[in-house]
Amino acid sequence: SVDEARFLEKPPLSYIALIAKAILSSPTNKLNLAAIYKYIEDNFPFYRNKGRGWRNSVRHNLSLNDCFIKVGRCEDGKGNYWSIHPSNLNDFVHGDFRQHRSSR
Repeated sequence: SVDEARFLEKPPLSYIALIAKAILSSPTNKLNLAAIYKYIEDNFPFYRNKGRGWRNSVRHNLSLNDCFIKVGRCEDGKGNYWSIHPSNLNDFVHGDFRQHRSSR
């Protein structure tokens, strides 16, 4: 059906936007990698059956974009929590997910 096709089409969002939406959905504004994946799969069904390639893109964006920062180790010692850099938080909260080149 048309609704089902729309449900499964690729969302018009960058990986930066997907990650930011995931982090902002958390009451603490921080998530570990597994929770970011889960948010994306739960909210954007397109990614559920797309293999693992998109997960590499998520990791790549977390590591290379300075709008995301590590904010401590997970309690279980497996991995880190990720958050949004304070200088990007206001833009992201208001839906501006463009990559801003800042001089930090």
